Amino acid sequence: MDAQADTWNRKTVVTFSGPVEIPGVHAAGWGVLPAGTYVFKILDSMSDRHIVQIFNKDETQIYATILAIPNYRLKATDKTVMTFAERAAGEPEALRAWFYPGRNWGEEFVYPKSRAIALAKSTNTPVLYTPVELPVEVSTPSPTAYEPVVAELKRAPIMAIQPSGQDVVIAEVVTTPPAAELVPEPQVSAVEPVAATLPATASDLPLIALLGIMALVSGLTIRSIIKTF
Repeated sequence: MDAQADTWNRKTVVTFSGPVEIPGVHAAGWGVLPAGTYVFKILDSMSDRHIVQIFNKDETQIYATILAIPNYRLKATDKTVMTFAERAAGEPEALRAWFYPGRNWGEEFVYPKSRAIALAKSTNTPVLYTPVELPVEVSTPSPTAYEPVVAELKRAPIMAIQPSGQDVVIAEVVTTPPAAELVPEPQVSAVEPVAATLPATASDLPLIALLGIMALVSGLTIRSIIKTF
């Protein structure tokens, strides 16, 4: 897997060398991404969850919209890291998490319940899931087609399931990042030009008083000079 990352929305260009199974709601026939190059982006960031979208290389088509929650790691790396659930030989790898370079936390992806149960059993590890029934595919994928999906993902409950089929607390699957780590990055704004003239910040009375004192002193000086002659 090769990856390049940039921009505030964590746009990441990823090249998979083999097929990869993805969670979420996807374009028809794209539940498994074939080997190739894709673009990952954060569509929406909330305190307890994020919405991730996967695009084609040219960003002209959305392949999937996925629910994820922040997962903390002790050491950041300078490269993008994608983790996968181990699968049986011949089966596509299942995408599990995406860590952006330079960050101590990444995105742990949430699967539909039925798929999460199967993955938990095959990998013998807990898997995140949402019990909300969402459409699996979008026949004509577009930003507007995914709007109802995004609205549902923003309020969908998130749980975790063991290989035994029993629910477990999310803390057994992911580590929540410290609150300070999740503070949104400030947007950089253009520097405003400096005003050609300084704005008036005080009354003109002090200046008038000063001019009056100077005039009085000048008058007294002139009178003194006249008397000497």
